[in-house]
Amino acid sequence: MQRGTFQLMKTVNKKIILNKIRTSQPISRAQIAKETGLTPPTVSSIVKEVVDEGLVIESKLGESSGGRKPTMLHINSDAFYVIGVDAGPEIVECVLTDLTGKIYERTSSSLKGQLTNETFLNLLKENIYTILELSKMDQEKIIGIGVAMHGVVDVENGTSLNAPSLNLKNIPIKDELSKTFDLEIKVENDARAMALGESWFGGHDDVNSMVAVNIGRGVGAGVVINGELFHGAQDMAGEIGHMTIDLHGDVCKCGNRGCLQTFVIGDAIVKRMKERCHNLEEITAKEIYERALQGEAAFVQILEETGNIIGIGLTNLIHLINPSKIILGGGVMKSEKFLMPAILETIQERALTPKSKETTVMVTKLGDDATLLGAVALLLVELFDPV
Repeated sequence: MQRGTFQLMKTVNKKIILNKIRTSQPISRAQIAKETGLTPPTVSSIVKEVVDEGLVIESKLGESSGGRKPTMLHINSDAFYVIGVDAGPEIVECVLTDLTGKIYERTSSSLKGQLTNETFLNLLKENIYTILELSKMDQEKIIGIGVAMHGVVDVENGTSLNAPSLNLKNIPIKDELSKTFDLEIKVENDARAMALGESWFGGHDDVNSMVAVNIGRGVGAGVVINGELFHGAQDMAGEIGHMTIDLHGDVCKCGNRGCLQTFVIGDAIVKRMKERCHNLEEITAKEIYERALQGEAAFVQILEETGNIIGIGLTNLIHLINPSKIILGGGVMKSEKFLMPAILETIQERALTPKSKETTVMVTKLGDDATLLGAVALLLVELFDPV
């Protein structure tokens, strides 16, 4: 779908109705009018429009209250498609999904060696071209490309301001992809994208405030309040990995000492393990987890200590934001068997009030696709969200 066509779908009432159908389907026209406050003629007119466009489909499923059965409305999940990209810090992953987040095609490339802005952008483009070549879908139905990018992102301009793990700055992602593909492009920090993916696809409809925390090569968080991402004044909201835990701790990639991520990312766990066991050969965070599973006490202990430190960071988060739910993801959380009990115990010990101690903390059910689906959701927000 060309960008001009996409813009035609952005009327507020249309998005209100589409979002009501998406979140409440199957739903009748009368229910939509009652629950949105829009007039029945307005609802009927817009529903006809979106049915004609193929975005909404009808079925005779409603319960009769004495008259004829009402026609029920559903989102046509394969009416349009979205390309989602998870960019860095180790690989570029790319998927094609329908409007429900169902993945149809997938591709990836490793990010190796010294990269420049140009070579990085070329890798993004190559993966998107591969998805387009693999896809048997009508490419006119692709509404846009969402990119989840690690590091600091200027969301308005779609620029990666600082990608520390890649040692790159000021990457014009949106401008370059827009020129190449002539599609709507959205660029967001990867942790915030993960939070949006959780909000849309993670089954958290029962909460109005949640934080998703990604713990892997770095630590980042995304805050979602009433379905909307919170960015802060300069797009810096959620950088909890750079919360200072120890004034005299190790130097972080950001240049400060004692940041949370210098204790809890995979490399930091390995470093602490080697400091404790001087005769230990080369080992990975994954191998530490595997040896903990075998019952080796030193490896269990290092993971439990890491859980305690994560718990301190999350307690600070609870005191600052007080979310209803915290979702944890990223490679480090694959060791949840040892981390989660320590995380929850620390929150119980340190949270200020009985209610704050009850904050729901859980590992993502979306697995490694949480961030990719968040990249997809960046476009779905544009399609469905009236705010």
